[in-house]
Amino acid sequence: MDKDMQVVMEKAATLIEALPYIQKLNKKIIVVKYGGSAMESEEFQKNVIKDVTLLKLVGLKPIIVHGGGKAISKWVSKVGKEAEFVNGLRVTDAETMEIAEMVLSRVNKCLVRMVGELGVKAVGISGKDSGLLKARKKLSDGKDIGYVGEITEVDPGILYDLIENDYLPIVAPVGMNENFETFNINADDAACAIAKAVSADKLAFLTDIEGVYKDIKDTSTFISRLTCSEADALIASGNIGGGMLPKLANCTDAVRGGVNRVHILDGRIPHCLLLEIFTNTGVGTMFVSDNDEEYNK
Repeated sequence: MDKDMQVVMEKAATLIEALPYIQKLNKKIIVVKYGGSAMESEEFQKNVIKDVTLLKLVGLKPIIVHGGGKAISKWVSKVGKEAEFVNGLRVTDAETMEIAEMVLSRVNKCLVRMVGELGVKAVGISGKDSGLLKARKKLSDGKDIGYVGEITEVDPGILYDLIENDYLPIVAPVGMNENFETFNINADDAACAIAKAVSADKLAFLTDIEGVYKDIKDTSTFISRLTCSEADALIASGNIGGGMLPKLANCTDAVRGGVNRVHILDGRIPHCLLLEIFTNTGVGTMFVSDNDEEYNK
């Protein structure tokens, strides 16, 4: 067999490997949270959008929930304000909230355009549309940090309507309270709440880390699969810190809330989403329930 034919056969083998996953996930909802450094490069963005678009074209029903924190900080500084954070949460006064909503809207429509360029219909919305994300003020250790919200309720009706009419929903993490005040919501929290509300089969966090390590300083301790109880033990061990703690909490919360599988992936790896979902080995960390029959075989 010559080299060119070998390459072709390897590609065919990859497609065949993907077949049972495509069959199993046909018509299933998958929520993709997209943020972090994986959003900074246009090349990274295009790779992610190609992946999500392909998921839709082969029969899955994806929903994108995006962040935009670094872009918000950039525009906040442009108006002469200094970004301030308390326990990782952005202090958001009225002016900062206005900037954040404008920036998130810009990011949202940019992603809509990129999906449209690939021939798939997308609709960009925020959590304010049709009451998708209801929120209340979130305090940080009892301190008022402004228009930062935590989700109290999800009304997924608009998402179902868009999906059933063959649109790919793209959601910006902004919500409102009962008095119609606007709140900035952590995108991980929004993705987790939406995934639970729509009973998603999968929730994938595309970020700027490869996944979970027992020891972040030792790459040989990478963990490809975790049950919720194993994740709890890892948190209790004290070896997990920083931004990974809330991410782990969201992963286990989603699984316990009915999401079948949750994945943490490095969005900077080309086509990480396809590799994780459609191959036997995957490239990130997958979270499953303690009684997951397939995992515990």
